[in-house]
Amino acid sequence: MTQEFDFTNHSHRRYNPLTNRYVLCSPHRAKRPWKGAKEEIKKTQLPEYDPKCYLCPGNIRATGDVNPKYQSTYIFTNDYPAVRLDQPDYVADETTDKTKSSLKSRLFKTQGVRGKCLVICFSPKHNLTIPLMTFAELNNVVQAWQNLYNDLLLEVETKKSPYKYLQIFENKGFAMGCSNPHPHGQAWCLDSVPSEVDDELVNMSKYFHENHSHFLGDYVQLELQEKSRLVAENDSFIVAVPYWALWPFETLLISKEHVKSLRDFTEKHRSDLCQILKTLTTKYDNLFNTSFPYSMGIHQEPFECSKDHRECSWFHIHFYPPLLRSATVKKFCVGFEMLGGAQRDLTSEQAAARLQELDGDNHYTNLIE
Repeated sequence: MTQEFDFTNHSHRRYNPLTNRYVLCSPHRAKRPWKGAKEEIKKTQLPEYDPKCYLCPGNIRATGDVNPKYQSTYIFTNDYPAVRLDQPDYVADETTDKTKSSLKSRLFKTQGVRGKCLVICFSPKHNLTIPLMTFAELNNVVQAWQNLYNDLLLEVETKKSPYKYLQIFENKGFAMGCSNPHPHGQAWCLDSVPSEVDDELVNMSKYFHENHSHFLGDYVQLELQEKSRLVAENDSFIVAVPYWALWPFETLLISKEHVKSLRDFTEKHRSDLCQILKTLTTKYDNLFNTSFPYSMGIHQEPFECSKDHRECSWFHIHFYPPLLRSATVKKFCVGFEMLGGAQRDLTSEQAAARLQELDGDNHYTNLIE
């Protein structure tokens, strides 16, 4: 008798239309014993204000600048930026050796990059994270994101800045390389569209021309129909574990309607984004009863791009959390992942089922007697 294929026990590949790549799914590997590295759990009770923190209100930063005694979300220029505006244009080397010159132009391609890096302090309170914020505090963050996008877009439209894209992101937790626990994210404004975003726009544009519909719009409808990967939903957004997810509890937060960027947000969109962000991150923390680490990033319409890419832009947020089995065991992208391709040890449906059963309203720290 022929054995029937079992998605929960047999290896298979899943296609990611956003990246045009496959993910190898090996659910049977989740049963293997773990003798590898374990993360250290830091459960120190943080104070509301830390006099040694570079990001707390009124404190002196590493460069000597002093933070104002801010009472809400606060944005300032990064003291150690990855990109700057004040640098010369890149000019390619010229050589009299025509053969060498031809090879260099073919193989060693370089582009100068200019831009600006900003730090976004979510709150003056040192001991908060998104799931622990009140609605009003979280709304300040979302409003700051929207104001920043609109202000920078105006600079571009009035030719005051060369920016083409604004990448807003947050690295939360020591496991994701965050060296300061103060609640904060970053915003990098670049004079080029980053590769990950550009790849998505190329593939979404291709999907649109082939199917005469928006990829993320179709994907939202499919996830709402199937529900097996759906983690949270409200009037404006859904959160799902993507069918093609790489990270164990990776999620994708997507606008239900065709909202291209933060510029298109209404008060309802802001309110619903706050609500679903709090629900998702509360579920994350409740999964392993720990402050759940992740990298989160907003993808949206570039400031400058082709007509096709502008039309296909669709607001969404990626969450990439590293934890695999517990608060101490995380996934490593090594070996086959580095040399062959993306791979995961549990199906998206299994991960979603774990998140679906968790409380998204009450944080585990509030449930401890």
